[in-house]
Amino acid sequence: MKRALISLLLASLPGMVLADSQGDEIARLKAQLNALQSRMDAMQKAAGNKSAKKKGDAAATATTDPAAPAASAQAVAADDPAPVMSAEDLAEMKQQLASMQLKVDALQTASTEGPLAGLSVTGYLDPTYMYNRNANSGSFQFVNHNSAYTYDTSTIGDVYLDIKKTFGVGPTAPSVEFSIMPNRGNGNTLLVNDQGKTGNNIINTAQINFPLSDTTTIVAGLISSFGGYDVQQSNQTLSITHNLLYDFSDPGSYVGAGVNWSHGQWTVKTFLGNEQYRTRGSEVQTSSDPNNNNPVFKSNNTPTLTARVDYQYSSPLDIGWSFNAGRQTLVTSSTTPNANGSISNGCLNGNTGFGYQCTSSNPFSDYYFTEADLTYLLPDAQFNAEVDYGTQKNAAWNGGDAVWYGASLQAHQKWTTELLGRMGVTFRYDYLDDSKNGGGGGGIVLGSQGYDGNNGFGIDFACLANSTTNGSECKGANRQSLAAALLFYPIDQLIIKMEYRHDWANHDVFVKHNGSFTKTNDVVGAAMVYTF
Repeated sequence: MKRALISLLLASLPGMVLADSQGDEIARLKAQLNALQSRMDAMQKAAGNKSAKKKGDAAATATTDPAAPAASAQAVAADDPAPVMSAEDLAEMKQQLASMQLKVDALQTASTEGPLAGLSVTGYLDPTYMYNRNANSGSFQFVNHNSAYTYDTSTIGDVYLDIKKTFGVGPTAPSVEFSIMPNRGNGNTLLVNDQGKTGNNIINTAQINFPLSDTTTIVAGLISSFGGYDVQQSNQTLSITHNLLYDFSDPGSYVGAGVNWSHGQWTVKTFLGNEQYRTRGSEVQTSSDPNNNNPVFKSNNTPTLTARVDYQYSSPLDIGWSFNAGRQTLVTSSTTPNANGSISNGCLNGNTGFGYQCTSSNPFSDYYFTEADLTYLLPDAQFNAEVDYGTQKNAAWNGGDAVWYGASLQAHQKWTTELLGRMGVTFRYDYLDDSKNGGGGGGIVLGSQGYDGNNGFGIDFACLANSTTNGSECKGANRQSLAAALLFYPIDQLIIKMEYRHDWANHDVFVKHNGSFTKTNDVVGAAMVYTF
């Protein structure tokens, strides 16, 4: 009786290892512990009431009929062959309750003070199939170890892992957070060291958050830029590819420190750090010592200031503005010091400086960028807009100032059907003007002949071939793109995306798989994004 009763009451308690999370396990155990205590109290009370009733009935019988006490005792024994809960049962039940309480207390302490307290691990997987018409290539791409950044690869087909540890509770609790994205993240495609070399770095972002109050937080580490409405993470985008401004106009990531402030409808972020994409300050060899042939370097000691302001105009509408100001390293052909200390770097016309035409005496130049964007978000619809403007001195193909500007418009609508369930559609149009002085600047990097054949930027090869000044009189290409995406949401964690995108330029700057030039390209893709 005793063991059967205890087993019945405890059968509903799940194993601790089956809990979804430590917090859920604590809440579940507490509820079951309270229920168990209530049931035990009720059974103990019922047992007491029944015993009292039997004794009362026996006493009444003995009083009215003194001659029949033995018969009454036998009748009581026959009606109540065993008590509901004995003293031994009660003692063991209390031991079980005390043990359960210890487990709850231990879990409660671990959840607030243990090594796993405040730890969260989230992320997603994004296997993708992409077909590129110009390259005549179609294949699945997933964690592909390729440091080239093109608009049809960028951060597509990646594994993303975000790990955050909060020390304490409440809005003033400090935290550390970093994201890992092997092969397709910032660390492998964009981040470079002080010598400008890209390494196999799996770190995508990493920062310390130290709140001074519920409105002000100090941040330090590696962060993504503040520019634009587009984001890196595939599980937060409404298409497979990014817009032209995200890929080639907006700044990248920064290493440094800053302050975030928010109050009411306003949010302000400021950050001071290295030039974008640099894990350490840039160093460029400018010459060699003529006596011992040791290299002579120059460092970019000018920090970059970036900031963003957001105004929540209404519940669905957010208006944002950001800017960047600093000095950037000029894109220059590979340098080889001569015996006399001068630099030979493949530039034509005997130039021995920096920049595409090696006409700058300084390896660094002033960089300025600003943009404005808005997001209008409804339960089943989203609208985005962005305008950009950027410039960098001596960073264009012909050695002049690089200037680029553009706009992006995006619209997304969701609905539900009986056959396909939850689904949505996205349309996006992008424009980016990079024509001045042959193009270049921002995230646009031209090859040794003045064009980027994968992404469709730079000067027309025919203009370069007919030029006697290495194409210095040629204009860079203006770029446009139109994308349409269809999205399905079978479950909360899964998004299935399909996209068709058409890109075009006003010059023949796209290179086809057979080596010829064209003004257009098309890509078709399908992706499955699973978030955990």
